[in-house]
Amino acid sequence: MHQFRRVFVLLGLTLLLATCSDSSEEEFIDRMDREHEGDATVENEAQNLKQSAEVVGEKVTYATVNGNKIAGYLSKPADSDSPGPGIIVIHEWWGLNDNIRMMTDKLAGEGYTALAVDMYNGKVAETPDSAGTYARSVQEEQALDNLTQAYEYLTNEQGAEKVGTIGWCFGGGWSLQTALAHPDKIDATVIYYGRLVTDTEQLKQLQMPILGIFGAEDDGIPPETVNEFESALNEVGVTNSIHIYEGADHSFANPSGTRYDKEAAEDAWQKTTSFLQENLK
Repeated sequence: MHQFRRVFVLLGLTLLLATCSDSSEEEFIDRMDREHEGDATVENEAQNLKQSAEVVGEKVTYATVNGNKIAGYLSKPADSDSPGPGIIVIHEWWGLNDNIRMMTDKLAGEGYTALAVDMYNGKVAETPDSAGTYARSVQEEQALDNLTQAYEYLTNEQGAEKVGTIGWCFGGGWSLQTALAHPDKIDATVIYYGRLVTDTEQLKQLQMPILGIFGAEDDGIPPETVNEFESALNEVGVTNSIHIYEGADHSFANPSGTRYDKEAAEDAWQKTTSFLQENLK
């Protein structure tokens, strides 16, 4: 009965999200192809962001989607005996690689039970072409099922009383979609330059605060769209903090890639940790 209810709800959410996005996922990925042209999955200065405490991390199976077991990366503070607030960490379009695990550890070091989900079912991109291929292979209904089970894993298996979401690029869009799918469950949402929704009829259901991080030079998600998003949130009374960094391009804070902007990314990270502290603890 529980599985039936989940499928019924997910079918409804799939129809809802299909109507609430201002551009299709396919169109968004086309723009990401252009934004990431010539990029690579190299480690960058995100490695140097402060990690506040020691953590322990492990591979865990947190979901079964379409008959396939889904493994993610779970990281928790090493010195804590009690469960902390949960965070669903959604990878950029490269996939769940070592750099995303590193960022998950940094979040766990702030006192959270952080679960990095896998939207690509074990695949990790090495080139922009393969990243685009993997991103296009993600089916909306299955992605929502994946993220819903991640929430259930954090709350039911890990004892998290509050849960937030965070994602970059491809993952930033899914961070917002998770909030839209579960407006009464998610407690805080962080969007790093992900696909946006500006329809007030859809946004008005959100019950959690939103932090948005964007680059002024991002042609994939231009400032005009970000401003529309912020105005729509304000119109429907959703608490938000939206930041557009001058001179910063798309993926400027990604833990993988060649476009890392140290000054902007470090400021965005400080805003992120403060936002999560305020709303999850």
